Amino acid sequence: MPASPSSSAQAARKAVAARLRDLMMDAGLEGQELAARCGWSTAKTSRIINAKTPPSDTDIRAWCMACEADDQAADLIATARAVESMYVEWRKLQRNGMRKVQEDIYTWYENTRVCRTYVSNVVPGFLQTPAYATALMRNITEFQGTPDDVTEAVAARVARSRFLYEGNRRFVVLMEEAVLHHRLGSVETMHAQLRHLMTVMPLASVSLGIIPAGVERTLWPLEAFYLHDARHALVETLTAEINVVQPRELGDYARAFSELAKMAVYGDKARGLITSAVEAFR
Repeated sequence: MPASPSSSAQAARKAVAARLRDLMMDAGLEGQELAARCGWSTAKTSRIINAKTPPSDTDIRAWCMACEADDQAADLIATARAVESMYVEWRKLQRNGMRKVQEDIYTWYENTRVCRTYVSNVVPGFLQTPAYATALMRNITEFQGTPDDVTEAVAARVARSRFLYEGNRRFVVLMEEAVLHHRLGSVETMHAQLRHLMTVMPLASVSLGIIPAGVERTLWPLEAFYLHDARHALVETLTAEINVVQPRELGDYARAFSELAKMAVYGDKARGLITSAVEAFR
């Protein structure tokens, strides 16, 4: 059974608490001594260690300083800040329909200069045609049983394609070849979607790489993820979105993206794979 947002948030709180406890132990400190160094009660130290009280940014800095581990503070603070929003079920986000979520995502793109995107399931939203987006979002709505505002949600999703043409942004996309063959909607819908990919490939803002199905893997296929600059990653699972802001994890996703990029083909070879996919839909 998938974890609920509240249980996942609590697990994240416990992970932060465990890291703080480890710092204290590595420094050879007892709770009472750490409390004295931080200038607070031993009861507060106990509450933080047992994940009953979330530590503030100031608490974390004081804790790390007391343990002579100042270099750990920034990473711990980023993790603690992200606890409540790190795992949110789609059903919760889309309980009133999909439009609002699409509008929120639009704001992310407004504030992003470079978006690195890896997909193993569907074409990324900013490259979707209206017909493809409609077929996908109708399937999602029916699967989740959430309110049907597909028409409005599609308009909000397709609107973000404007960023391909303005604002000096970069969209670096890696796509598993299988995505080209996953049929969503009619054959005509797939033809139009695949041809649209070839239309946007020459844009200065777009770099599209396709990972061939038969390539020798140095990294296994992953869940779809979107890296917005170096400050935020959105990871999509069946049941939830996962928001990653912790520097260490962001580094892992950036490293994975670089490894996946080495397996991809570009330019004429990528167009050849798309053309083959178009011809396969008859």
